[in-house]
Amino acid sequence: MTYEPANTGAAAPREPIFAISSRTVVFGAVGAALYAVLGLFSFIIPGTQSVAVRPAFALVPFFGKRFGVVAGFFVGFVGNAIIDLISGYGLTFWNWSVANGLVGAFAGLIFAYLPPIRGEALRLVVTALGSLAATALGLLFVITDIWVQGIDFTTFLTLNYGPALLANGIAVVILTPALDAVWEPLSKRTGR
Repeated sequence: MTYEPANTGAAAPREPIFAISSRTVVFGAVGAALYAVLGLFSFIIPGTQSVAVRPAFALVPFFGKRFGVVAGFFVGFVGNAIIDLISGYGLTFWNWSVANGLVGAFAGLIFAYLPPIRGEALRLVVTALGSLAATALGLLFVITDIWVQGIDFTTFLTLNYGPALLANGIAVVILTPALDAVWEPLSKRTGR
């Protein structure tokens, strides 16, 4: 006779935060490919320094939340680099790829330390707010445009960071909880 603990609704034990497993690699690669392809459907915000509205950006914090820090960073970094390469920018804006990666990594960190949330509505609100916080923190890395592009702080704030945070913030607040709502029943079935 084996002992089976009662189902308390507790989350399954997680891998270490910075673990690299076959699961991390596979989901990171799938996420980066999805982000790269879907990220091509975007448009430049007029009056900014090539800041794009990219609804697919919601995939970055989603993969960070669901598959961890490493997968989240990989999705954002590699996905954005591929988008830039396909769009003809090359690696000129490498710091934006790093910033996208940091958004995924911060999402992985934020959600790794939050306790499991049972209520569906509350879980979706926390997902939106956590994704927005990860976006705000990760995109701060583009302050490096001051050195990379030779712009001043005001230009960084008003033409780079502000518009990027607004456009991507709207995407993650709406679409990341939607992706998470779709994924939740699947994760319960698979025990992940």
